[in-house]
Amino acid sequence: MKISDGNWLIQPGLTLIHPIQVFDVEQRGNEMVVYAAPRDARERAWQLDTPLFTLRFFSPQEGVIGVRLEHFQGAVNNGPRYPLNVLTDVRVEMQNSADYAELKSGNLSVRVTKGESWALDFLRNGERITGSQVKNNGYVQDSNSARNYMFERLDLGVGETVYGLGERFTALVRNGQTVETWNRDGGTSTEQAYKNIPFYLTNRGYGVLVNHPECVSFEIGSEKVSKVQFSVEGEYLEYFVIDGPTPKAVLERYTRFTGRPALPPAWSFGLWLTTSFTTNYDEETVNRFIDGMAERNLPLHVFHFDCFWMKAFQWCDFEWDPATFPDPEGMLRRLKAKGLKICVWINPYIGQKSPLFREGMEKGYLLKRPNGAVWQWDKWQPGQGIVDFTNPAACDWYAGHLKRLVDMGVDCFKTDFGERIPTDVAWYDGSDPQKMHNHYAFLYNELVWNVLKETVGEAEAVLFARSASVGAQQFPVHWGGDCYANYESMAESLRGGLSIGLSGFGFWSHDIGGFENTAPAHVYKRWCAFGLLSSHSRLHGSKSYRVPWAYDDEACDVVRHFTQLKCRLMPYLYRQSVLAHECGTPVMRAMMLEYPEDPACDYLDRQYMLGDSLLVAPVFSEAGDVSFYLPQGRWTHLWQNDELTGSRWHRQRHDFLSLPVYVRDNTLLALGSNDQKPDYAWHEGAAFQLFNLEAGREAVCEVPSADGAVSFTLRVKREGNRLTVRGEGEASGWTLCLRNVHQVEEAQGAAQSGSEWGVVLMPEHGSQSFTVTL
Repeated sequence: MKISDGNWLIQPGLTLIHPIQVFDVEQRGNEMVVYAAPRDARERAWQLDTPLFTLRFFSPQEGVIGVRLEHFQGAVNNGPRYPLNVLTDVRVEMQNSADYAELKSGNLSVRVTKGESWALDFLRNGERITGSQVKNNGYVQDSNSARNYMFERLDLGVGETVYGLGERFTALVRNGQTVETWNRDGGTSTEQAYKNIPFYLTNRGYGVLVNHPECVSFEIGSEKVSKVQFSVEGEYLEYFVIDGPTPKAVLERYTRFTGRPALPPAWSFGLWLTTSFTTNYDEETVNRFIDGMAERNLPLHVFHFDCFWMKAFQWCDFEWDPATFPDPEGMLRRLKAKGLKICVWINPYIGQKSPLFREGMEKGYLLKRPNGAVWQWDKWQPGQGIVDFTNPAACDWYAGHLKRLVDMGVDCFKTDFGERIPTDVAWYDGSDPQKMHNHYAFLYNELVWNVLKETVGEAEAVLFARSASVGAQQFPVHWGGDCYANYESMAESLRGGLSIGLSGFGFWSHDIGGFENTAPAHVYKRWCAFGLLSSHSRLHGSKSYRVPWAYDDEACDVVRHFTQLKCRLMPYLYRQSVLAHECGTPVMRAMMLEYPEDPACDYLDRQYMLGDSLLVAPVFSEAGDVSFYLPQGRWTHLWQNDELTGSRWHRQRHDFLSLPVYVRDNTLLALGSNDQKPDYAWHEGAAFQLFNLEAGREAVCEVPSADGAVSFTLRVKREGNRLTVRGEGEASGWTLCLRNVHQVEEAQGAAQSGSEWGVVLMPEHGSQSFTVTL
């Protein structure tokens, strides 16, 4: 909300009350409690007819400090609450002196200044990183609406940039923006977002999570240009400051606190093809697509049936339309015999025509209005109701239909919608409707995820989800929603992907070619290159098919080239996915996340790091012109072998079978031997490529197995002009390629001398050391 009117005034109708002076400090177990008055309260007469703020400071995990600022404590809180991992044995240190009270957890501490000048400061190893000064937090009484709010303003330093707050399609850097964390079905071309996460991080290496599932209003360097202001309706405000000291370390702590992304199965990284949305399709059409891909040698791994696999107006009844699919079980069996996984579309709504509507209504499974009537409207499906996932019986009912589909042969679900959740309702468990609006997305996706864990097993579970709230990163994959078929929408989709990655989500996808309208062939081909160098890759549209031959013959070449490349990159991509699962670092990373010390990376939103070693710059033009920035070092194109110097911008022109994909120096990259599918034995026949290893450095490449464990490790160490190579674990038939080595004097095995790269053939089995002289 807007509180100020310029620097000197406040908005009409508002009354502000601030904590001004510390009255008392108490220690309650591991909590520090500060009582603060809005005026000088030292004299007894001044202690009457005045509010008294209660500030609780505590640490749920090391390096994370919670702040709860309370006015009235008697308000009812019916939940829901975020699924936070709160530890009870966190070691904290407290100090209460004449000048200040301080609580410390790890390297992070919070200090409240006593005396006549109020200050709330957060420090890392004694150095201030943010905080708020006098009259920058407190209580707002709004006579215009008869509502009350709590607010905080945390300082931004010179050059400090803010990121995150969910999957947002506006500028990557949030400074200057106003953000309302309220899930909406707004597409990718507006300021609205499907996935609102009240968490931000900054390039100064700390993050802030506002612990409120309801709408949180953020003014980021806008109302007060040197502050991040956030406010919520009610009588309390709770937030957590999360230490880094790097942005990666912030995400590691944040996802440890709110939940790590699960590790998706390897097959999910392959190419997904859908029926599209409103197109006509039946088994013959589906087979024409699938066989057409095979005839053109286009690897395909997942086929998705969108909404019209069910009867019109009956979404969801979880029944195949018998007129279109008379033998669904047989069809699924035939498709799976072709080596495909099957995904089907669902949502949490029940249309009035669905046979399940009356059952849900009679048994109390649908969301109700306060008067007991089922909440209904005619948007999306006529007379639709919403499944109340706070009702355990409703959850079992919904889950039972999904289990039946899994038994039939369905492997995973596209969990669409979940954003338009009303607030004029009464939930089964008494939850606050304002808080449930966003949190519903968590309950919905958690339920479907648990069905898959129970039926196909956790190692095989994967979703394709659109809506999300805090903690939903545990149920990947998420995709960017409805985008247009043009370069502008392609760029805004990338911004959304980078933003959600900076909000704790490890895996993300988008509709290749754009969802709305039909892209010109050149847009489709550029988008295919970008999409197949994303975490997950899906061809999907609205009113037209997305098979490449619907565009032109070259589109088939593009899809084939980049799908095969992605399959060969799987040893690398899956290892990066394991890191996302273990540490919370997203597979697709904003440049500032990998290079926080390079200020040139702070605003970059048209390129990204795919894992820690590959830089990708999608092409957003028909002619193929692209500008991109390379950080410090020497960079080598992944397949063209040209070398560029970093710490500068570059401009290139690429055809449709290429784009800037550069490998940072000192990288040992494994390329797999199979270019037709993502799930194979990555350690067999791998081609290890060494890029510009500096003297005194060691490059390490860990090749995972399907369960995420390391199956083989290759180490290459350079001492002067000598390389020592050592393999550990199980591997066979692998090779080592030295990229951009301009002279090879001698080598064990076979090598090409005097060329731009050399190849060293390694033994088929065993762990041993040997040297190569450069």
